[in-house]
Amino acid sequence: MKHRVTTGMRIFNIGNIILLAALAMTMFLPYLNILAQSFSSSKAITNGLVALWPVDFTWINYKYVFQDPTIWRAFLVSVIVTVGGTAINLVMTSSLAYPLSRQEYVGRKYIMMMILFTMIFSAPLIPVFILIKSLGLMNSLWALVVPSAISAFNFFIMRSFFMNIPTELIDSSRIDGCGELGILWKIVVPLSKPAMATMGIYYAVYHWNSYTSALYYLNDRNLYPLQIKLRQMIDTDTVSMDPNSAMFSEMLNVSPEGIKMATVFIATIPILMVYPFLQKYFVKGMMIGSVKT
Repeated sequence: MKHRVTTGMRIFNIGNIILLAALAMTMFLPYLNILAQSFSSSKAITNGLVALWPVDFTWINYKYVFQDPTIWRAFLVSVIVTVGGTAINLVMTSSLAYPLSRQEYVGRKYIMMMILFTMIFSAPLIPVFILIKSLGLMNSLWALVVPSAISAFNFFIMRSFFMNIPTELIDSSRIDGCGELGILWKIVVPLSKPAMATMGIYYAVYHWNSYTSALYYLNDRNLYPLQIKLRQMIDTDTVSMDPNSAMFSEMLNVSPEGIKMATVFIATIPILMVYPFLQKYFVKGMMIGSVKT
């Protein structure tokens, strides 16, 4: 049976489209400005002539980024932390969420209360810093991964998804002789691709954009992730280059602002590349726990 679309519904739909389009433009236009500045000349950027389209189109900013080893080293560190940290997050979160999603687990309510407490009241910075130092994680990439191994918010979402898996399926696996770890990794996790993809995006974006953890726990400049490198570029507002380089004379008039914009654009590419492959799972994961069956 078809529902008749009234005039009020049409007006409401058009208003929604206009509102969402305007909201999307407020998010997209700053990114477009960054892209335009990354392809613009130093003179155009300095004079404020760049808006949404490159002025005096040039590749000079990207040439500098591609030849700067410190930027690529920071980029590699961010990739290692993001990939490794996300893998640890998914393993730890799912390992905790599965037993607490089963009714037969004794004492799960008390553990849930403790997890909820950490979600409401986060630990102060100084005790966390002392703990990281006592564990010997200072000045290592483990300090960027271990403290955030499990997010309480993501844990509750994953637990909600695990609770929707039929109990009969798990019971039949036990009858067939499958252990709890086997049930988790061979049955529960494969059936939870939407939840895993959603949590993976959340964790990956967190690690990729993480700044404060590296600032607190790292002293070795070779271990700085890309976000710290960007911050250093903003603070110094200068362009450094080896005078013996073949591109030194070409880079004399390069704009520090253009270098920053080129680096920011490159820093967003990995997340933009990953999201399309996980989009179908992400859309399903957004509905986790919203419908009771």
